[in-house]
Parts: sequence; structure tokens; C-alpha cells
Amino acid sequence: MKAITPLWYAVYSVISTILQEIAIVAIVLWVLPDFNIHVPLWGLVILVVAFAVYAYVTYRLGRMALILKPMVAPETIIGNQGKVVRPLNPEGYVKIQGVLWKASCVESELEVGDEVVVVEIDRLKLIVCRKEGALRPPREDM
Repeated sequence: MKAITPLWYAVYSVISTILQEIAIVAIVLWVLPDFNIHVPLWGLVILVVAFAVYAYVTYRLGRMALILKPMVAPETIIGNQGKVVRPLNPEGYVKIQGVLWKASCVESELEVGDEVVVVEIDRLKLIVCRKEGALRPPREDM
């Protein structure tokens, strides 16, 4: 199923491009001659075509931004795995899906590099637990 671009975005893009093209022509024909700058007709045509191509490319890129769904949302992050970036004792930072999150772990202290699983979200803080089957590296101070 293909997503449909909102009609208002297409209408806004066409109207704004036409107005900007009119402004370019007006500046080249009436303002620049006052400063003794004369642009030939072929230069004006190249300028208008180049700007039209630019407007089309930015329209396509902007349209794609409207179609894409958010990649990280609270309901999709629960159950994901990640790694501890700053020690959790009980709060620290973890990296989930390439995004750095503040996190806490109530069951134990976790060290940098430990693998975790997200079990809950409390506002903008993740509640994590140690990933089952992940081996804890031996501590050097013992």
C-alpha cells in the first residue's frame, strides 16, 4: 500500500514555486537594470529552469519526510536490546537502536558493555534488565 502525500503540501509547493519564479523574473527584468546589470534572455531562461528543477527536487525530498513513520516510538522500543554506555548503578545510559537513552536497572548494577533488554518506559527514561544468556565479564578488582 503506497502512502498518499497530503494535498495541501502539493498545492503549497506549486503555488510557492510559481510565486518565486515570478519574483525572479521581476527582479531580473525591473530591479537589476536599475543597477546597470543586464541579464540576457537566455540567462533568465536558464535561471528559471534551474530554480524549477531545484524546487522539484526539494518537493520530492519534503514529500518523503511526510510519508516516513517515526523510527523510534515508545511502543516499538519495549523488548529491544542494547548495550550499556555508562554504568547503571542504578541510573546510567544505554544505546538502543543507535539512540542514547537515560536508563535505570533495579535488579543489579550493570557495567559498560553489558547487554540489556528494555522492559518499560518511564517518561523519557528506560527501565532495563540484563539480557538473558549474556555473560557478565569478570571484574578486575577481585
